[in-house]
Amino acid sequence: FEGQDITKVPAHKIVYMGVAHVPEGRRVFADLSVYQNLKMGAYTRKDKEEIEQTLAMVYERFPRLKERKDQRAGTLSGGEQQMLAMGRALMIVMDEPSMGLSPIFVNEIFDIIKEVRKTGTTVLLVEQNAKKALEIADRAYVLETGKILLSGDAKELMNDDAVKKAYLGE
Repeated sequence: FEGQDITKVPAHKIVYMGVAHVPEGRRVFADLSVYQNLKMGAYTRKDKEEIEQTLAMVYERFPRLKERKDQRAGTLSGGEQQMLAMGRALMIVMDEPSMGLSPIFVNEIFDIIKEVRKTGTTVLLVEQNAKKALEIADRAYVLETGKILLSGDAKELMNDDAVKKAYLGE
């Protein structure tokens, strides 16, 4: 946002600015198909001709979604719903993307986040898995009960003794 303060900008306008959110607890549109959920993520996009390319990229990253594109989202497993929530966000900030996922899916999700970053897309990640988050982040904020306790370069925080003891189990 080129340094623009968006703290008082209404949420619907932030979405039009290109910020997407992967909510904790998935929150997919249960009665819509996987395909319809993904299309909802592209609702605000103006580049309609590129939506199909983005959809193909989401299906490539999440092949299970392509297999289930006509299935109602509410009938997917929890991990599949989380993939759908991430895929929907890719169609247009990530809040605990690994919550409720098996370790294999957690690694898959973080690989996808790394790939998204490589494309030049800024990712704001809210994650309780401090080790995983610090491994891929440039900058980090350690919050406790809504207050910032520490902030700085992610790699420096990862090597901080207090962070290791309190958040990394070392």
